[in-house]
Amino acid sequence: MTARTSRRVGRPRAQERHAGGLEPRDEVLAAAAELFTVRGYTATSTRAVAEQAGLRQASLYHYFDGKEAILAALLEGTVRPSLEVARELMSRTRASAEARLWALCLSDVELLCGGPHNLGALYLLPEVQTERFAAFHRVRTELKEVYGQLLAATEPGTALDAADLTVRTDLLFGLTESVILIRRSAPGRDTGALAAATADAALRVAGVPQRSLARLGREGRSLLAAKA
Repeated sequence: MTARTSRRVGRPRAQERHAGGLEPRDEVLAAAAELFTVRGYTATSTRAVAEQAGLRQASLYHYFDGKEAILAALLEGTVRPSLEVARELMSRTRASAEARLWALCLSDVELLCGGPHNLGALYLLPEVQTERFAAFHRVRTELKEVYGQLLAATEPGTALDAADLTVRTDLLFGLTESVILIRRSAPGRDTGALAAATADAALRVAGVPQRSLARLGREGRSLLAAKA
Protein backbone atom coordinates (compact mmCIF):
# COMPACT_ATOMS: atom_id res chain seq x y z
CA MET A 1 0.00 0.00 0.00
CA THR A 2 1.43 3.35 -1.02
CA ALA A 3 1.98 5.74 1.91
CA ARG A 4 0.03 8.97 1.68
CA THR A 5 1.60 12.34 2.35
CA SER A 6 0.59 13.45 5.85
CA ARG A 7 -0.86 16.88 6.49
CA ARG A 8 -1.74 18.68 9.69
CA VAL A 9 -5.39 18.43 10.56
CA GLY A 10 -7.25 21.72 10.29
CA ARG A 11 -4.75 23.32 7.92
CA PRO A 12 -5.86 22.19 4.47
CA ARG A 13 -3.95 23.31 1.41
CA ALA A 14 -5.53 24.56 -1.77
CA GLN A 15 -3.08 22.38 -3.68
CA GLU A 16 -0.37 19.89 -2.81
CA ARG A 17 3.21 21.09 -2.34
CA HIS A 18 5.65 19.59 -4.77
CA ALA A 19 8.20 17.16 -3.35
CA GLY A 20 11.19 19.08 -2.06
CA GLY A 21 9.22 22.34 -1.93
CA LEU A 22 9.17 24.94 0.79
CA GLU A 23 7.37 24.56 4.07
CA PRO A 24 4.01 26.38 4.13
CA ARG A 25 5.28 29.35 6.16
CA ASP A 26 8.16 29.85 3.74
CA GLU A 27 5.80 29.48 0.79
CA VAL A 28 3.72 32.33 2.22
CA LEU A 29 6.82 34.51 2.55
CA ALA A 30 7.98 33.69 -0.98
CA ALA A 31 4.57 34.43 -2.40
CA ALA A 32 4.27 37.69 -0.47
CA ALA A 33 7.76 38.78 -1.52
CA GLU A 34 6.78 38.48 -5.17
CA LEU A 35 3.36 40.08 -4.83
CA PHE A 36 4.43 42.92 -2.53
CA THR A 37 7.29 43.92 -4.84
CA VAL A 38 5.54 43.36 -8.18
CA ARG A 39 1.90 44.17 -7.50
CA GLY A 40 2.45 46.43 -4.49
CA TYR A 41 1.85 45.97 -0.79
CA THR A 42 -1.39 47.94 -0.61
CA ALA A 43 -2.85 46.22 -3.66
CA THR A 44 -2.09 42.71 -2.37
CA SER A 45 -4.59 40.93 -0.13
CA THR A 46 -3.95 38.00 2.17
CA ARG A 47 -6.22 35.99 -0.09
CA ALA A 48 -3.92 36.70 -3.03
CA VAL A 49 -0.89 35.69 -0.99
CA ALA A 50 -2.57 32.47 0.10
CA GLU A 51 -3.55 31.59 -3.46
CA GLN A 52 -0.04 32.31 -4.71
CA ALA A 53 1.35 30.06 -1.96
CA GLY A 54 -1.13 27.27 -2.73
CA LEU A 55 -2.90 27.61 0.62
CA ARG A 56 -6.43 28.27 1.69
CA GLN A 57 -6.76 31.75 3.14
CA ALA A 58 -7.77 30.37 6.53
CA SER A 59 -4.59 28.29 6.61
CA LEU A 60 -2.42 31.34 6.10
CA TYR A 61 -3.58 32.69 9.47
CA HIS A 62 -2.05 29.72 11.20
CA TYR A 63 1.37 31.13 10.29
CA PHE A 64 0.72 34.89 10.28
CA ASP A 65 -1.99 36.98 11.89
CA GLY A 66 -2.26 39.29 8.90
CA LYS A 67 -0.52 41.10 6.09
CA GLU A 68 1.55 43.32 8.39
CA ALA A 69 2.98 40.26 10.14
CA ILE A 70 4.06 38.85 6.77
CA LEU A 71 5.70 42.14 5.81
CA ALA A 72 7.45 42.36 9.18
CA ALA A 73 8.90 38.86 8.74
CA LEU A 74 10.12 39.70 5.24
CA LEU A 75 11.79 42.91 6.41
CA GLU A 76 13.47 41.26 9.37
CA GLY A 77 14.81 38.67 6.94
CA THR A 78 16.67 41.44 5.09
CA VAL A 79 18.61 42.55 8.18
CA ARG A 80 19.03 39.63 10.58
CA PRO A 81 21.53 37.74 8.38
CA SER A 82 23.61 40.92 8.04
CA LEU A 83 23.53 41.45 11.80
CA GLU A 84 24.82 37.90 12.29
CA VAL A 85 27.67 38.63 9.88
CA ALA A 86 28.33 41.93 11.65
CA ARG A 87 28.57 40.28 15.06
CA GLU A 88 30.95 37.67 13.68
CA LEU A 89 33.14 40.35 12.12
CA MET A 90 33.17 42.35 15.35
CA SER A 91 34.65 39.32 17.09
CA ARG A 92 37.48 39.00 14.55
CA THR A 93 39.67 41.50 16.37
CA ARG A 94 42.92 40.29 14.81
CA ALA A 95 41.76 41.67 11.47
CA SER A 96 41.84 45.40 10.79
CA ALA A 97 38.64 47.35 11.35
CA GLU A 98 38.95 48.64 7.79
CA ALA A 99 38.90 45.11 6.32
CA ARG A 100 36.01 44.09 8.57
CA LEU A 101 34.03 47.17 7.57
CA TRP A 102 34.66 46.41 3.89
CA ALA A 103 33.52 42.83 4.41
CA LEU A 104 30.35 43.93 6.20
CA CYS A 105 29.42 46.34 3.43
CA LEU A 106 30.04 43.71 0.77
CA SER A 107 28.00 41.07 2.58
CA ASP A 108 25.16 43.50 3.32
CA VAL A 109 24.86 44.62 -0.31
CA GLU A 110 24.96 41.04 -1.55
CA LEU A 111 22.10 40.20 0.79
CA LEU A 112 20.03 43.22 -0.27
CA CYS A 113 20.59 42.47 -3.95
CA GLY A 114 20.90 38.70 -3.92
CA GLY A 115 17.28 37.58 -3.75
CA PRO A 116 14.83 37.36 -6.63
CA HIS A 117 12.82 40.34 -5.30
CA ASN A 118 13.92 43.80 -4.19
CA LEU A 119 12.58 43.54 -0.65
CA GLY A 120 14.61 46.52 0.50
CA ALA A 121 12.28 48.75 -1.49
CA LEU A 122 9.60 47.87 1.06
CA TYR A 123 11.54 49.90 3.66
CA LEU A 124 9.98 52.99 2.09
CA LEU A 125 6.40 51.97 2.79
CA PRO A 126 4.66 54.33 5.26
CA GLU A 127 3.26 51.31 7.09
CA VAL A 128 6.79 50.34 8.13
CA GLN A 129 6.97 53.35 10.45
CA THR A 130 4.31 51.95 12.79
CA GLU A 131 4.89 50.12 16.07
CA ARG A 132 4.09 46.80 14.39
CA PHE A 133 7.54 46.91 12.83
CA ALA A 134 9.46 47.73 16.02
CA ALA A 135 11.40 44.45 15.92
CA PHE A 136 12.64 45.18 12.39
CA HIS A 137 13.74 48.67 13.43
CA ARG A 138 15.57 47.32 16.50
CA VAL A 139 17.55 44.84 14.42
CA ARG A 140 18.30 47.46 11.77
CA THR A 141 19.46 49.93 14.45
CA GLU A 142 21.74 47.31 15.98
CA LEU A 143 23.24 46.62 12.56
CA LYS A 144 23.85 50.33 12.04
CA GLU A 145 25.55 50.51 15.42
CA VAL A 146 28.03 47.85 14.34
CA TYR A 147 28.82 49.94 11.27
CA GLY A 148 29.55 52.81 13.62
CA GLN A 149 31.70 50.70 15.94
CA LEU A 150 33.79 49.39 13.07
CA LEU A 151 34.13 52.90 11.65
CA ALA A 152 35.26 54.23 15.03
CA ALA A 153 37.93 51.51 15.20
CA THR A 154 39.46 52.41 11.82
CA GLU A 155 42.54 54.61 11.74
CA PRO A 156 40.64 57.60 10.28
CA GLY A 157 37.74 56.92 12.64
CA THR A 158 39.88 57.30 15.74
CA ALA A 159 40.36 60.97 14.84
CA LEU A 160 36.62 61.71 14.56
CA ASP A 161 34.66 63.39 17.31
CA ALA A 162 31.25 62.04 18.30
CA ALA A 163 29.31 64.31 15.97
CA ASP A 164 31.48 63.49 12.95
CA LEU A 165 31.31 59.80 13.76
CA THR A 166 27.51 59.92 13.84
CA VAL A 167 27.36 61.70 10.49
CA ARG A 168 29.77 59.32 8.81
CA THR A 169 27.97 56.30 10.21
CA ASP A 170 24.73 57.64 8.75
CA LEU A 171 26.49 58.13 5.42
CA LEU A 172 27.99 54.64 5.44
CA PHE A 173 24.74 52.94 6.31
CA GLY A 174 22.80 55.07 3.86
CA LEU A 175 25.31 54.31 1.11
CA THR A 176 24.92 50.58 1.67
CA GLU A 177 21.12 50.72 1.62
CA SER A 178 21.14 52.98 -1.46
CA VAL A 179 21.66 49.86 -3.55
CA ILE A 180 17.94 49.27 -3.00
CA LEU A 181 17.18 52.23 -5.27
CA ILE A 182 19.93 51.29 -7.73
CA ARG A 183 18.47 47.81 -8.03
CA ARG A 184 15.00 49.23 -8.61
CA SER A 185 16.19 51.46 -11.47
CA ALA A 186 18.70 48.97 -12.90
CA PRO A 187 17.57 45.46 -11.91
CA GLY A 188 20.06 43.77 -14.19
CA ARG A 189 23.11 45.26 -12.48
CA ASP A 190 25.81 42.74 -11.57
CA THR A 191 25.48 42.16 -7.83
CA GLY A 192 29.11 41.23 -7.21
CA ALA A 193 30.46 44.31 -8.95
CA LEU A 194 27.94 46.57 -7.23
CA ALA A 195 28.74 45.10 -3.81
CA ALA A 196 32.49 45.55 -4.25
CA ALA A 197 32.11 49.09 -5.56
CA THR A 198 29.86 49.98 -2.62
CA ALA A 199 32.31 48.53 -0.11
CA ASP A 200 35.14 50.53 -1.71
CA ALA A 201 33.03 53.70 -1.62
CA ALA A 202 32.16 53.07 2.03
CA LEU A 203 35.82 52.97 3.00
CA ARG A 204 36.45 56.18 1.09
CA VAL A 205 33.62 57.80 3.08
CA ALA A 206 35.32 56.47 6.21
CA GLY A 207 38.51 58.27 5.16
CA VAL A 208 40.55 55.30 3.99
CA PRO A 209 42.97 56.24 1.17
CA GLN A 210 42.31 54.93 -2.31
CA ARG A 211 45.65 53.13 -2.46
CA SER A 212 44.60 50.81 0.39
CA LEU A 213 41.31 49.63 -1.09
CA ALA A 214 42.56 46.68 -3.15
CA ARG A 215 44.43 45.20 -0.18
CA LEU A 216 41.55 45.74 2.22
CA GLY A 217 39.15 44.21 -0.28
CA ARG A 218 41.27 41.07 -0.45
CA GLU A 219 41.44 40.92 3.34
CA GLY A 220 37.70 41.47 3.61
CA ARG A 221 36.92 38.66 1.18
CA SER A 222 39.22 36.35 3.15
CA LEU A 223 37.30 37.13 6.33
CA LEU A 224 34.01 36.22 4.68
CA ALA A 225 35.47 33.09 3.11
CA ALA A 226 36.79 31.95 6.48
CA LYS A 227 33.34 32.49 8.01
CA ALA A 228 31.71 30.44 5.27
